[in-house]
Amino acid sequence: MFRRLVHCSSRAASHGGLNWALAGRGVIVKDTAFQNLNSSQLYLHGATIPEPLSGLPVYVGGNVSGEACKITKAQFGKLLKQVTGHISSVSNIYVHDGAVGSSLKAGVKVRVISDTPSPLLSLSSILWRTSPRAVSHDSRPLTVYVATSISPDIGDIIGLELKGDNALIAADIERSSLVLCGNAFSDSNAIKQALATLSGPIIFARGGLPLSARLLVFGDSVVLLFAPEDTIKGCGDPFVPGDVGVILSSEGVVPLFESSSSGSSNMFKLPAAAVLATFDCSGVIPSVSKLAPGQAAFHFLAGFQSGKFMPAYGKGPSSIDPLELAKELLLKLKHDRISSYLVNANGGEKGAPGKDFAKLVESTLSNGIPPFQAEGGDLLDRYKKLLFSRFGELPEEFSF
Repeated sequence: MFRRLVHCSSRAASHGGLNWALAGRGVIVKDTAFQNLNSSQLYLHGATIPEPLSGLPVYVGGNVSGEACKITKAQFGKLLKQVTGHISSVSNIYVHDGAVGSSLKAGVKVRVISDTPSPLLSLSSILWRTSPRAVSHDSRPLTVYVATSISPDIGDIIGLELKGDNALIAADIERSSLVLCGNAFSDSNAIKQALATLSGPIIFARGGLPLSARLLVFGDSVVLLFAPEDTIKGCGDPFVPGDVGVILSSEGVVPLFESSSSGSSNMFKLPAAAVLATFDCSGVIPSVSKLAPGQAAFHFLAGFQSGKFMPAYGKGPSSIDPLELAKELLLKLKHDRISSYLVNANGGEKGAPGKDFAKLVESTLSNGIPPFQAEGGDLLDRYKKLLFSRFGELPEEFSF
């Protein structure tokens, strides 16, 4: 059964499969390890729901693009040693097994190891359900270490200047590990960002595309939408519940993270269309137009939003080269014959907010959308200058 309670005394620890697995991650069970408790059981163990946090920085070790706070390999190594030592010192350890993306092939399994039960309430609502066996058989699972009661001096110990208390979120790509200190587990958005950064290269290596996109469902049709969060607020029912972030693979498309309203449906068929939202009030880009696959890859790589470029529509740090992601997206669009469209969400002075924007996106499912043709202006030169400065020469098939 998925939900089960594992009692592992220190005397029997060396004989338990869970204890061996935890020891392999640097954590020694002192007394008891509880695995995959449901919310009612967690409450019985004293779990509480703290006030949510927001805006915590995510420190990332490894090669990343985009905005990110850096943590050195040595700093993360020292942090990990402090955290595993701390968790090993407490009597009870709480473990939760989950996944980023429920895709069987491209998804990434996650094991959470915590010194208290409270963090599992929030983390279990983010991760897709999976079994302990699936985690143990994953060739490259992620490990999340949660140390809520670690020393408040942890920042000074590892050489990081933390703001406020000891709340710290730190990820290391090479180690496939995430560390949460203090009450950092209360910042769900920052945790999702960190998990997406860590899981990205694993998903990519397994043939999936981790994309900063949302899913819309119109009847039997699924639409993959690339647009900033502010644009899609208020669009309502067409959106699949959840946050920005999906995996596109041969199996279909699935959100990276679970949500309280996700329901039983988590895997969707391949999208009928990929829609890229752009923001241009100069009159150069029409309200709705059809793109060739090479044009879609070009505009995906640029991610043009109100005079700013957000490569691959990524908001936070990315551990995948946006150009490589754009190349693979091009191949996917061609192979699966997914139609692509460009929607100017700022076609007028007031733009196309809320449900009007959703209707604009839905219109791409109809026939007769004209091919993209820029209407003068110097926007193309701006695109080329930016992309060349970031990525050098682009593949020949990429075009404005």
